[in-house]
Formats: sequence, structure tokens, C-alpha cells
Amino acid sequence: MPEAWDQAVNLADFERIASERLDAGTLGYFAGGAADEVTLADNVAGWRRWRLRPRVLVDVSEVGTGTELLGGPVSMPICIAPVAFQRLVDPDGEVAMARAAAAAGTVMSLSTIATARPTEVAAGAPGGRRFFQLYCFRDQGVTRALMEEAIESGFEAILLTVDAPVAGRRERDQRTGFAVPPDLSVPSLDAALRGGTTFVPQVFDQVDAALDWQDLEDLASECAIPVLVKGVLTAEDAALSIEHGAAGVAVSNHGGRQLDCVAATADVLAEIVEAIEGRGTVFVDGGIRRGTDVAIALALGADAVLVGRPALWGLAVGGEAGARRVLEMLRDELALALALCGCRSPADLTRRHVGRGPAGFA
Repeated sequence: MPEAWDQAVNLADFERIASERLDAGTLGYFAGGAADEVTLADNVAGWRRWRLRPRVLVDVSEVGTGTELLGGPVSMPICIAPVAFQRLVDPDGEVAMARAAAAAGTVMSLSTIATARPTEVAAGAPGGRRFFQLYCFRDQGVTRALMEEAIESGFEAILLTVDAPVAGRRERDQRTGFAVPPDLSVPSLDAALRGGTTFVPQVFDQVDAALDWQDLEDLASECAIPVLVKGVLTAEDAALSIEHGAAGVAVSNHGGRQLDCVAATADVLAEIVEAIEGRGTVFVDGGIRRGTDVAIALALGADAVLVGRPALWGLAVGGEAGARRVLEMLRDELALALALCGCRSPADLTRRHVGRGPAGFA
């Protein structure tokens, strides 16, 4: 029998237990990356290339992890990233994930290719804060209907994913023949594909590969809630995002699942923060596995991080309670890192609290 998840002491334990429980196709889909998975591994290693610079003789008798994001409070600057097909690992899927985030006092991001509708997630976790990740489909009616449902259901922001005009080369899925079971409902894809078995390349065949900066500007100007651009890896695109109406960006390489051999997000975060110049909110995802990773991201200028796979592993092995425990672990590790860096809150972390590690490390 696999080890009980409630004995896990860190996020790596959750990943290990999940790998023992999931079938090869499902595990490969969630764990895998593009091509040789260079960027997949480098995302984790990237945070190890930085070193925290703690300050001492600071009163840290009271330390809190709470902050504010997009006009509302969160218990920690750690949010759930959008992850597709969550009912592959838990019967309640995205609804359970939303409940876990709400119980932990943070934000859950719902994927366009979720196995639950925005209305269902909102009803299942009515007290929680929610963002909606958007792929723009070639069928604009499907895209518009998804956005409208999310806004009407109380979602607070749109994360417009722009790094996937076509599908990356995901060789683990090719080896296993991974496909979403035909009896698993994916509402957005049911509308776009008119039902049937769903292979990942089919999903991206429906994405509008002609999306451009004018489309972003039009979307941002017409949308009733903030639009952030997810998938930015360069200072140039960060600046253009703000200039075309975005309320911020998510520094992301799609978890290493799209173009292999691009930079780890830890290595480009600082230049993107500099390009934003305080004009918008900055999220970052990719390889966050420890509270110290979160602290480094905040010190480099991020407002918050997004975690995907770790929360998914928690959901896979413990349902809602498992996902919540993953968030609590990260929160507790962040609180410890803050105290040992001489910081009472996330806002106290600055660029002076972090420096590059030894050359060649990680």
C-alpha cells in the first residue's frame, strides 16, 4: 500500500505518493513537459540559482503571510495555477481544488479546459476568490460564452494564456497515448469539439493562433474584470502587455510544457518586474516547490506565485484536504523564511534580500 499522504512532510512527498497511485497516462500528462524536458527541470533548478540574504536583529515575534492581490486580501501570496482535467485525479476535481483554496484563504484559477463549469466551481466554493484562465478559441462564440459565465459567476480576473498558439511536443503523452476519457465532461471542449475523445493536440487545434496585441487591447477594454497576460518571458512582451491594456502579467513558460529550452521563470522574473515598472500585478509560476522559492520570487519583485503541479498532487492523493495541506505547507514554509530573513510580512521582502548563488550552481 502507498504511504498515507497525511504523513507527508514536504511537497516532494506528495509528488512521490501521487506517482505511485496514478496510471501511466494520467501521471505522464500532469508530470511531463515538452521534448527533452530541459525547461521542465530547469524551472525547479532556477530558484536554486538564487540565495536569500537574511537580515538579523529584527523583531520577528509576529510574522504574517497575508497580502493583497488585485484589490482583495489573501492569506498568502501563493495562489492555485490553472490546471486542466482535474477530475482525472479526483471525483470532485476543480470544485475540490476551489474549496481547498478558499479554506486556505487564497485564490484558485480555473482552466478553460476544466472538468467543471465556472458556475459549478462558484457554487461549490462560494466564499472563495477565483480567477479564470482563458484560451481564445477560433470559435469566438465559445470563448465569449466562457468569459461571460466566469464573470457572472464572480470570477475576479482573466488570465489570458498566450504561450500556446499550437501544442508543444509532449512525448510522454505520445508514448502512453494519453487521451481524456470520453465519459469525462470538459464543458468548453464539448462546445468547441462537439464531443468525442479528446487528445491534447485536438485541444490546441481549436485555439486561435492568429491572436495578436490588438486582440489583447480589445479584450482588455471590453472586459468587466482585469485581464492579465499569462505566458510572458521577456521584458519586451511584459511592457507591451501593459501598453495594450493588461492589468499585469504572469511570468510563465507553461510549466515547461510548450517550447523546450526556454528560460526558467526564476531567471527572467527580475527583468520583467523592471519592465513593468509598478504599472501592473506580476505573478510567476514554474518550479515552486518550497516556501524559500516563494520568498525568492517575492524578493525579485513578484506580487504572488502560482502553483500547479504541487496542488494537483495534493488533490490526487488526498482530495480537497490534500490540496489544502499542500497550500498550508507552503504558507508555513514561507512564514519561516520570512522570520529567518528578518521580515514580518511579504511586503518586507525586497531585492536586497536576494542575490545570485555561486557560478555554475544548479
